This record gives sequence, structure tokens and C-alpha cells, in this order.
Amino acid sequence: MELLPSILFLQGILAATWRMATPILYAAVGEVFSEKAGVINIGLEGVMLIGAFSAYSVAFESGSLWLGLLAAILAGILSGLIFAFFTITIKANQIVVGAAFNMIGLGITGFLYRSMYAVSAVPLGLKTFPSVEIPFLSSIPFFGEVLFKHNIMVYGTLLLLPLATFVLYKTAFGLSIRAVGEHPKAADTVGVNVFRMRYVSVMIGTALAAVGGAFLVLAYADQFVEGIVSGRGFIALAVVVFGRWKPWGAFWTSLLFGIFYALQLRIQTMPNVNIPYQFLQALPYLATLMALVGFNKRRVQTPKTLGVPYK
Repeated sequence: MELLPSILFLQGILAATWRMATPILYAAVGEVFSEKAGVINIGLEGVMLIGAFSAYSVAFESGSLWLGLLAAILAGILSGLIFAFFTITIKANQIVVGAAFNMIGLGITGFLYRSMYAVSAVPLGLKTFPSVEIPFLSSIPFFGEVLFKHNIMVYGTLLLLPLATFVLYKTAFGLSIRAVGEHPKAADTVGVNVFRMRYVSVMIGTALAAVGGAFLVLAYADQFVEGIVSGRGFIALAVVVFGRWKPWGAFWTSLLFGIFYALQLRIQTMPNVNIPYQFLQALPYLATLMALVGFNKRRVQTPKTLGVPYK
């Protein structure tokens, strides 16, 4: 009985870890596809915001969460098409275009939200995806609460990870993606359309990033607020690097950052804690900096033409 409070505290943190890591994981796995093809998109933050607002707007107007999710995917694909046009066809600097996407995403979603939904003093909420309790497994002491009582979008990561790994490493399509990121000239020589593969890879990445943004309004919070992504897009970029450009590496690294998100939220609710909440909110970002500093000491092979336009 003396250990019960500590066990419940640990259970609460671990149960929230997977949930808090989910939006980062969707964006990071999508970015793996993009960077494997040689295109770095630092505009994930803006794409996630666009996906979040699209999901909220369509779900609120239609009353269907699934239509909201579909709208986010379509918005992500359109964002990827625009990003690819500037970076692949026009060959503009990928970092500059990504930074522009972040500013545009923050500005346009804030403007549309204020003009369409902020006219009421009462926030306009949604009914989010409910938790799905797996029969029998959810009744397992401790682990049932941690692993088997989540919503459908959290469980969706279990399908995403093996699917992304299979596509990248076991199919001709995945081989072509990796080829245009490592040796685009050689891929072009054997008949692989480098521009088409990079276009598709970028759109896969932005579609998944938009799903990560949609998660925040459809399965986590019940409403849209300006800047709801709160830096998760930038953390996803760090997750890709720290996870060595692999889907499963992104999964474990996302869980690491999810722990910090869950921990800071749990500590804020504890009584007699005199730590400023601003410091607690900064924990995930401090963890990101520490991870990148540690990464600099590791020898990891990046995609050879990452950020380099193909001519």
C-alpha cells in the first residue's frame, strides 16, 4: 500500500507517453520518407497546423471525425505538392521554403480560426475519438492501462510503423526512394524518375505530418487553438535524425520525448510543487537539444544528397 502512489504515478506517465508521442511519430515517419528521398522539410510545424485546422473545421461543420481526418490528409497532400513545386521543380532553397511554410501555416490558420470560429466567447469543441479498450488485455493490472486503453489514432501507429518499414526496405518503390536520396544520377540512369519519386515522397511526408496535426484536435484536445502544435514539428525533425532515418528508430525516440511531455504535465498537477510551470513546459525542448548534442558524437550516415536539388 505504501508503494501504491508511486505505482499509480508511474502508470499515469507511461499511459500518457504513447499518446503524447503519437503526433510527433506521425510527422517523423512522414519526414523519414521525404529525407530518404533527399528533401528536407523543416516546415513540418506549419503543415501540422494546416492539418489540425483542416481537421477541426471539417469535423466541426460536418459532425464527422473521419471526414475531418480525410480533410487533414488532403490538406497535407496539397501542402506537399506546393512545397515540392518550389523545392524540386523551381529548385528553391529547401530551408527557406520550409521556414516560409511555418510562418504561413501559423498565420493562415490563426486568421481563419479568428474569422470563422473565434466569434463566440465559448470555445467550439468537438467530440474526440473515444478510447478503445481491448477485451481482456485492458484488464491486465498496470499494463492494461498503459497499453490497451487508447484511441484509434494511437493504435494506428502500430500499423504505420511496420507498413512504413516494409515499403522502404522491402519494395521496389522504397528502393527507388532511397536511391534518389543517395545516388539520384545513378537512379536516373536506370530509368527512375527522380523528380516524380521526390514529389511522391514529399507528399507522403506532409500527409502524415497533417495527420499528426489532426490528432491534436480529433483525439487529444477537443478544439483548435492558435499554435496548438507547440513545436512538435521541430521535435519531429530531431526525432528523424536521432532515430537514424528509420521508422522504428523514430518510434523509440518519439516515446522518449513523449515521456517528457507526460512528465511535465503530471508534475504540474502535483500539489506543493514550487517549480515554475514555464520550466516544466520547456522539458521536451531541452530534451531535444540534449539529444542533438549527443547525436553529434555519433557517426551516422545521412542521406548523401539531403537538401541538394537534382539537376
